[in-house]
Amino acid sequence: MDTKMNASGIVDIRSNHSVDATVEKLKSILEAKAVTLFALVDHSGEAARVGIEMRPTKLIIFGSPKAGTPLMLASASIAIDLPLKILVWEDESGQTWISYNTPEYLRDRHNIPAELMANIAVIETLASTAAE
Repeated sequence: MDTKMNASGIVDIRSNHSVDATVEKLKSILEAKAVTLFALVDHSGEAARVGIEMRPTKLIIFGSPKAGTPLMLASASIAIDLPLKILVWEDESGQTWISYNTPEYLRDRHNIPAELMANIAVIETLASTAAE
């Protein structure tokens, strides 16, 4: 699996599927794990509605109050980054990518205690599984 991380704490994982298929796979995984899908933002679809062409780009916003609330109680500022988000997008060569903020980036940004890291670390497994 092709994975890269940039300096701003974002990981990009190459998906073996189209944007739509990757999004559907993510939605199925979330449903199976009883994780709430709060929103699906179709950036490229909205761009098309106003006459602007954009490669397929969709943002999935998801989470669990049971996991997120303790994080917000420990550090209120993390609420700006919760619920968790995964961006699924297509590059100029037609390759689909899954992007997300690393748990370590969120930890450092919001001073999250080590014992609460498991609450957000699930994003790594979710993204990797969806990319397969």
